[in-house]
Amino acid sequence: MALTIVRYPHPALATVCEPVSAFDADLKAFADALYATMIAAPGIGITAAHVGDRRRLTIIDLPDFGGRRDFVNPVILSFSQETMEHEEGSVSMPGAVEKVTRPRNITLRYQTLDGEERQETASGFAAICLQHEIDQLDGIFWLQRLSRLKRDRLLKKWQKR
Repeated sequence: MALTIVRYPHPALATVCEPVSAFDADLKAFADALYATMIAAPGIGITAAHVGDRRRLTIIDLPDFGGRRDFVNPVILSFSQETMEHEEGSVSMPGAVEKVTRPRNITLRYQTLDGEERQETASGFAAICLQHEIDQLDGIFWLQRLSRLKRDRLLKKWQKR
């Protein structure tokens, strides 16, 4: 069952998501519906905020990073000094993309859908995707990572569509 994706500038995209405390069948069913919504969008990452839900949950699906990965209550513990640039966009703003510079490597802590705590590092594209989605969980829409000039130009172009 696919959920409805909210569109930028919906207030849910500027809301800090709440930590998940119930690791139950409802959470797993919601994660499956969120994943189906992401695939249908199409996208490679999605958060609960993208469907107007305040739970701190993100899913990314990258073949080189293990396929579908669910991250509950993720927190970035450290960033590398080394950066990389990559085009980003959002399922809440289809068709809009722009290059964003972010740290190349991160270490994060999160929980699985069963509540098991984990810590790991991510590099390259996986690190970029995780930073993008965790920003969203923190109420930071990816446009906020652009210079004012790039953001204004992109918004003007997107609003004309």
